[in-house]
Amino acid sequence: MNRMTGLSLLFVVAMLVLLPLLFGRLMAASLVKLHLSPAAALNLTIAIFLGGLINIPIKRIARDQEVATHPFTIFGLSDTWPNLKRARPYTVIAVNLGGCVIPTGIAVYELFHLAAQGLHLLLITAAVAAVNIVVCYRLARPVPGVGIMMPGLVPALIAALLALLLAPDQAAPVAFVAGIAGPLIGADLLHLKDIEKSAIGIASIGGAGTFDGIVLSGIVAAYLA
Repeated sequence: MNRMTGLSLLFVVAMLVLLPLLFGRLMAASLVKLHLSPAAALNLTIAIFLGGLINIPIKRIARDQEVATHPFTIFGLSDTWPNLKRARPYTVIAVNLGGCVIPTGIAVYELFHLAAQGLHLLLITAAVAAVNIVVCYRLARPVPGVGIMMPGLVPALIAALLALLLAPDQAAPVAFVAGIAGPLIGADLLHLKDIEKSAIGIASIGGAGTFDGIVLSGIVAAYLA
């Protein structure tokens, strides 16, 4: 191994260690802005990271032909260890605990908080979420063998900018709810028909690589707001 190769490998390892730490700090800081205590924000951050390893199957779609399934597809690592691929006559639709269930639960909690502030905030949140859903629906595209993909930062920026413009005093919770709703509904749920037609072994809502960006969109939106 030459010196340049060694330095490149060291850089990759450093990024693999530092990026989760940096994103974890960003996530915790964003959750604190959502009327959560620092302790609760930290616990939820840990739960989201650990929950990202858990996918809950909710539907199985029978196939006329077998499709390739890789255990790491839901993490965006389908090309890693190709010998682990298996052929199955069905597609599994699942929801990711850390990437979908927990963020959606936080969004529902924030909706109750916004409702307590007045009906006008709920209407603003619904309007911002509707715009984000439409944008995500338009941007999302089926990728063969992967699932539904879209630019991860676009819904976060839209949610944050509209929240700051329409509800500056409650921008963070409005942006978070809209940031979650956009990818979840616009990119994921409204494109389930595309997944049913796609030759993919497992599609995980909220799992990186298949349905991508729910957590990223919500967290970044709240942080920017």
